[in-house]
Amino acid sequence: MIEDFLKHLFPRAVLQKNLTLSYTLCLGGLAFTCLMLLVASGLLLLFYYQPTPAAAYPSILLLESSVWGGRYLRSLHRLASHFFLVLIVLHTLRVILTGAYQKPRQLNWLVGCALLLLAVFEGYTGYLLPMDQLALWATQTGMELVHIMPFGGALRAVLVPDGVGEPASLLRFYVLHILMIPGALFFLSGLHFYRIRKNKGVLPYL
Repeated sequence: MIEDFLKHLFPRAVLQKNLTLSYTLCLGGLAFTCLMLLVASGLLLLFYYQPTPAAAYPSILLLESSVWGGRYLRSLHRLASHFFLVLIVLHTLRVILTGAYQKPRQLNWLVGCALLLLAVFEGYTGYLLPMDQLALWATQTGMELVHIMPFGGALRAVLVPDGVGEPASLLRFYVLHILMIPGALFFLSGLHFYRIRKNKGVLPYL
């Protein structure tokens, strides 16, 4: 799988018609680039962020006021997350409009849908981390929406066992945001690229 992934990124030969940007618009590649940018900026943010209710917001203030480039770094992370979600949605629309989800690409379509859902969940878990009023109320609203879904009560109890913004809840959102969801995103992205290679390209006439 790793070898096929590398071959996909660095093929020995490329068909001329595969270089037509008007078909894919490179939306998937741009989304993956945003993901790499999010990881790079997020790793730097880890050096200053403190995942506790009392220290989370002050650590953000410290980052923006006292760290050289801190405000830029946080803004870069936030904007990259917005572009990441927009590009994935546009990529999904492109797949639907061009019929690229049809046989033999049904499995890759399901993998792509999983990536979309994970990207949305990743953005949601990151929204709480600054622990300002906007983050708290937005997360609380999201949890109320989850609560009315089927099995939503059980899911809410797992995500926020002691209430939104409390120590255990913040820690769970933090672990999900920096470890579990990114790991799943990279695994599924690798599988996504692998299936593209396995299905002999991205264009429907290959």
